[in-house]
Amino acid sequence: MSENTDDKLPIRMLHDRVLVSTDIAEGERRSSGGILIPATAAVGRRLAWAEVVAVGQSVRTVKPGDRVLYDPEDRGEVEVRGVAYVLMRERDLHAVAADRFEGSEDSTGLYL
Repeated sequence: MSENTDDKLPIRMLHDRVLVSTDIAEGERRSSGGILIPATAAVGRRLAWAEVVAVGQSVRTVKPGDRVLYDPEDRGEVEVRGVAYVLMRERDLHAVAADRFEGSEDSTGLYL
């Protein structure tokens, strides 16, 4: 689990580090009603979802393939083979959404 099995990404994370792939590029976005919101619009502190790509050996709560909620303000970006990823510590994650939580009794599907 501490290594990424994807051959495209020859990287091994250390300690409590988590490498994620962001869902959307920064810039313009659309509201649920279809209204275009420009990149220059002032928005309050907004968390973002990303997919876990690789985890270090000390990470306990997430696995590659999980979707995590994080604060884009507290991130370190890295480029591997031309693809941009976000690097962070496990403690900087706010929530985890994964299929393995669906069978749990009284579970919302999120690990908060």
